[in-house]
Amino acid sequence: MKFSTKEDIEAPADVVFAALTDFPLFERAALRRGAELVRMDKLDQPGVGMGWNVRLQLRGKWRRVICDLREYNEPSRITVFAESTGFDMVLEMNLVALSRSRTRLGVEFDIRPRTLSARVKLQSAKLIKANLARKFTGRVQKFAAELELRHLKLRMP
Repeated sequence: MKFSTKEDIEAPADVVFAALTDFPLFERAALRRGAELVRMDKLDQPGVGMGWNVRLQLRGKWRRVICDLREYNEPSRITVFAESTGFDMVLEMNLVALSRSRTRLGVEFDIRPRTLSARVKLQSAKLIKANLARKFTGRVQKFAAELELRHLKLRMP
C-alpha cells in the first residue's frame, strides 16, 4: 500500500532538508509519545548507515520496528527503510527547489507485507485507505506549516 503527497514550502531547500534530517528532534518526539528508541550506529553526522531500533505501542500491542537510513543526498533526497514483523516499509522524501525561497517536498510511504498474516492485515487496512491517506497528507501539511512558521520567525529581525 502506498501513500504519497506533495507540499510547497516557503523556505529554501537546504532549510527544509535540515529540518527533515534533525534526527535528535524526531527521536525526542518519539520518546515523548511513549516509544522506546535505541540508536544502532555511532555516526556523529547524519548519513547513510544511521539506524534505530524502535519499540512502540500500536493498536494495543508493542511492536518493534528497525529503521535504516539508506539514502542521504543533500539537499534533495532521503530514503529510510524500515522493517517490522511481517512488513517492509520505505519512506522517501524528495526536495525540489522551485525558487531560492520555495521548495516542493514530495513524500512517499510504501508498506509491503512479507507474510500471509501481514497480507491479511494490510487488506483490512485497504478498506480505510482513504482515511489513512487523509491523515498522512494532513501530517505532512502540518510539518510543512510548522517549518514555514519557524523559518519566518528566524528571518524576521
